[in-house]
Amino acid sequence: MSAFTIRTGGLDHPAVVELLAAHLAGMAEHSPPESVHALDLSGLQQPSIQFWTAWRDDQLLGCAALKTLDATHGELKSMRTDPRFLRQGVARGLLQHALDQARAQGMTRVSLETGSMDAFAPARAMYEAFGFTYTDPFADYALDPHSVFMTLTL
Repeated sequence: MSAFTIRTGGLDHPAVVELLAAHLAGMAEHSPPESVHALDLSGLQQPSIQFWTAWRDDQLLGCAALKTLDATHGELKSMRTDPRFLRQGVARGLLQHALDQARAQGMTRVSLETGSMDAFAPARAMYEAFGFTYTDPFADYALDPHSVFMTLTL
């Protein structure tokens, strides 16, 4: 895949709005409603959230967000790659960017919640490849058979 650019923000861009709608729909397709922890547009606009998009020219490839839980702990949110660009390095690039930003801000840990079902296996494998390990629920999460929790010490 050719190189792409990561931009900050863009939640008002129609392509981003469409990708996030697809993200929420995908989460709802694979998880019961009480186990969907994806943020909608208003959730991503909160001051504690940093949001990035990956672009090649004017084509949106994917998105990611980092939520500040406290001064040393962040939560990865809204990781999504447009299906046309899966397995081309988009998610890895966005994840690396989010981790670099977390380190630059003095965070010492980044955690995430993702699904336990087979549909989420590729995401879990990517997180494992980055060194994330399985952990107990964090922040306001509770044990849920449809969720797994992972963390990475930076």
